[in-house]
Amino acid sequence: MAALSQGDYARAERELGAAWMEAETVEAGDPLCLATSLHNLAGLYRAQQRFAEAEPLLQRSLAIKEQALGAEHPALATTLNNLAGIYRALGRPADAEAALLRTLAILEKAFGPAHLEIVTSLRNLAAVYSSEGRFERAEPLAARAREILERTFGPDHPNVLESLEECALLLRKTNREREAEPLEARARAIRAREDSSEASR
Repeated sequence: MAALSQGDYARAERELGAAWMEAETVEAGDPLCLATSLHNLAGLYRAQQRFAEAEPLLQRSLAIKEQALGAEHPALATTLNNLAGIYRALGRPADAEAALLRTLAILEKAFGPAHLEIVTSLRNLAAVYSSEGRFERAEPLAARAREILERTFGPDHPNVLESLEECALLLRKTNREREAEPLEARARAIRAREDSSEASR
């Protein structure tokens, strides 16, 4: 929405709050409208780092989607991923891990184990493990995400850059420097091309 993109959080909160109240009145006819309104307002709170206020909104949005669509519908994935981010911000990595494992299970069932749709959840779960120092658990997840991105976009595409850097860092954290070095070289080459392209514009 315009107010949020412009950084006018007060106006955005008024507009999203009004949309939420309106959706409450039509919940019986369109429960997913209410779920979306709750999700959007939670997104605003998350942008403002009001994580404790965002959590119950996302929890309710998730519950509505589960009731309307079923517990394994892929539409639940975005809410679960966002909940995981809230849990991480609130210092609850176990809850974040559980939400992301559930997300992965849902998306793998819907799209398969090597689909682009699962990359965000793989990287988010790797980040949870990495933040806890569980690098051996994080590294294969990050590698799997990188492989999917490389197959989808090509090995030297800018969309692969961050994943290359994440994998290289985790390889170094697990004392596998020789495996990290070629990934770092590829990342530097991609970044150099991007910087050159930006400078020529």
